[in-house]
Amino acid sequence: MAFDLDLFVIGAGSGGVRAARIAASHGAKAMVAEEFRIGGTCVIRGCVPKKLMVFASRFADAFRDAPAFGWTVGPTHFDWSRLVAAKEAEITRLSGIYRRNLEASGVEIVQSRAAVAGPNRVRLATGQDISARHILIATGGRPTLLPGVEGIEHAITSNEVFDLATFPQRLLVVGGGYIAVEFACLFRRLGAEVTLALRADNILRGFDEDMRVGLRDQLAAAGVQFRFGQLPRAIVRRHDGLDVDFAGGAPAAFDAVLIATGRAPNSAGLGLQAAGVALDSHGAVIVNADSTSSVPSIHAVGDVTNRINLTPVAIREGHVLADRLFGGGTVRADHENVASAVFTTPEIGSVGLTQAQAVDRYGTVDIYKTAFRPMKATLTGGAERTIMKLIVDVASERVVGAHILGADAGEMIQLLAIAIKMGARKSDLDATMAVHPTAAEELVTMRKPTERVTRPPKT
Repeated sequence: MAFDLDLFVIGAGSGGVRAARIAASHGAKAMVAEEFRIGGTCVIRGCVPKKLMVFASRFADAFRDAPAFGWTVGPTHFDWSRLVAAKEAEITRLSGIYRRNLEASGVEIVQSRAAVAGPNRVRLATGQDISARHILIATGGRPTLLPGVEGIEHAITSNEVFDLATFPQRLLVVGGGYIAVEFACLFRRLGAEVTLALRADNILRGFDEDMRVGLRDQLAAAGVQFRFGQLPRAIVRRHDGLDVDFAGGAPAAFDAVLIATGRAPNSAGLGLQAAGVALDSHGAVIVNADSTSSVPSIHAVGDVTNRINLTPVAIREGHVLADRLFGGGTVRADHENVASAVFTTPEIGSVGLTQAQAVDRYGTVDIYKTAFRPMKATLTGGAERTIMKLIVDVASERVVGAHILGADAGEMIQLLAIAIKMGARKSDLDATMAVHPTAAEELVTMRKPTERVTRPPKT
């Protein structure tokens, strides 16, 4: 059967763009449909603009610490509008690069919403039908809002926070995940009074407990106010801001309310179920290890599958899928030991298992942990602490988890992830010469375990 295309990609985010470019490099005729801006969540309204704002927020620490190192700093002033404009210029530049790379690869771009009309058919918002041998769903995720909150329309999500017309002097952030804590941290350093409200009794569910506690304490030291076990139940707009009524807590006034309670797969309205594509209870496209859905000609990568919702994962999934479909590739995306970072100040870098997960999987593990004041703080007198933790399976002596809280933790964990991916043993780290003076040298100088933890017998 003849098709108009070899591959039709719905969504021009990181995963979809990579898949289309690799498919085209193998000689496939590919098209990408995008109804918004080329680049997807990461480039336009996610990790890139957020990291730029994180950098901006850290100048507050640099100005504060400069006198301890002999510098005299005059009056400083932060201009939110200038940061927003600079951010916009950069993501526009990156979006243009994504577009040019697609075009240079021979991929056709159509600026339109697209939906699946059958196993091998896509319908554009213009009404045009296009047939394709393979269809890739790469539509990412979308922010979710709290249900049952009166006045929720007055709140914003991570989609809107980057482009606020005015800087919120009083900001309520709702949520305890990495998006919530990152925004709470950066807005606090930019000068806002920040309150973080969440249902749980601590932040970052799913991360190692020592990292959760350590970051919580340092956020509190930076001035972030916590409302554990309290969520908004009503938001009322006043002439001078927003009044928020909390379940389980006293009301308070804010200039903006940022809902960062999670993201959901962006699969609604795509015609997937009508085409026979199975979705889970959250709306994620169910795929096998090859990123193929229940319909053999329809595939999905990235956040819309709700596997590991990280940009590099989507890129890898899209790359190996295109290699398999059009280049004879047999490699699968490996979702074990994927490193991640939380870009707060200080950062968290994590790879492998948490202590609880490791004990559950291996039975007995050795914990190597150190906490120290970073060298920079010796002159500034700062109270910040760096925490490093290695988790080692006793039976195999392999390092099965590593977690860092401190400056440049994201940079360090990327390199440590290579060693863990290769199956490094604790003795391999011990045999590695340290680079001195660095914080990272602690990763190869922790000689004795701080504790051995054994899984309790099942009753």
